[in-house]
Amino acid sequence: MTGSAEKRHAWVDVAKGISIILVVMMHSTYGVGEATERVGFMHYVLGFATPFRMPEFFLVSGLFLSAVIARPWLHFADRRVVHYLYFYALWAVILIGFKHLLIDRDPAGAAALLASAIYEPYSILWFIYALAVYGLIAKLLYHLRAPHIPVLIVAAAVSIAPIATPVSIVNYVAEYFVYFYAGYALAPAIFDFAGKVEARPGLALLGLAAWAVLNAVLVFSPGHSVTYGVVTSGAAHIPGANFVMAMAGALAICAASVLLARLAGFHWLRWIGAHSIVIYLSFVIPMGSFRTVLLAVMPNIDAGLASLATLIVSVVSPIIVYWIISRIGFGKFLFERPSWAHLPGAPGSRWAGRPVPAPAE
Repeated sequence: MTGSAEKRHAWVDVAKGISIILVVMMHSTYGVGEATERVGFMHYVLGFATPFRMPEFFLVSGLFLSAVIARPWLHFADRRVVHYLYFYALWAVILIGFKHLLIDRDPAGAAALLASAIYEPYSILWFIYALAVYGLIAKLLYHLRAPHIPVLIVAAAVSIAPIATPVSIVNYVAEYFVYFYAGYALAPAIFDFAGKVEARPGLALLGLAAWAVLNAVLVFSPGHSVTYGVVTSGAAHIPGANFVMAMAGALAICAASVLLARLAGFHWLRWIGAHSIVIYLSFVIPMGSFRTVLLAVMPNIDAGLASLATLIVSVVSPIIVYWIISRIGFGKFLFERPSWAHLPGAPGSRWAGRPVPAPAE
């Protein structure tokens, strides 16, 4: 790998690392808030990140789509659809079994959820389901030779429009597909932007500071609300404001990631980004378990400190599990797609030469 390619991947992994921490932060903070019915300082940190938290994740997820979108349907479907659906199905079974069988002892409810999970993305796993659907839509648009700009305009209009249907995946497509497609369609411009940040870090820092102030002012402007279960931006009522803030925030995280990738002290963040789905798939069980024990032992703990402690445990625990699995060699199927889970004839399948496990991305 060349030096430029190494840098290109480094900041993308850092951006993924930031993204997964923000996602886990949301679940940790709201979970503690709902359990205690209290608001802590982490709710305000979460509020600041709310406009761009998921948009940034999907934008970064689309950056390298151009490298695979022209492949034959079999190879593309295996890499960008079946890949994600394997992890979705596996972990839906694990999480539903843990919560509704082991904890709630509700076999009928578990069976109903397993059946509905086929068309209704289950809980926090919705983003994996969405990535498979987004990849499929982008591939169809590619074969239809749809121009990028009109697609982006329509997708942005749909995202801004107040669309709400009884089908969750339709809502997720309406709200977030534009960011995934923007990552794909605008990848050359985004990497060019990252190169300019790399070349002029001082100016980039000033720009980031200005963005942070403006984002905070908009989020916490009159009309905002912070409760233990939800944070609403003060600019949410302005048509298109959330979309503009999301794109600005996503680019700001890209810029910050370029700068952080330059620092040796943040290599851990790059590692987390490169293994982000390992954390996302498995953080729920340690998060819920730790939160329950913590609040039982320290019921009066500050909600902000409890949220921060839960966040740290939720991120570190999957890393420890992944390390143990890597050492003992058993359980790799939890985070690496085995050969039998590939489409026949696709690279990595047991029918296509030497099997190569596909790690979660």
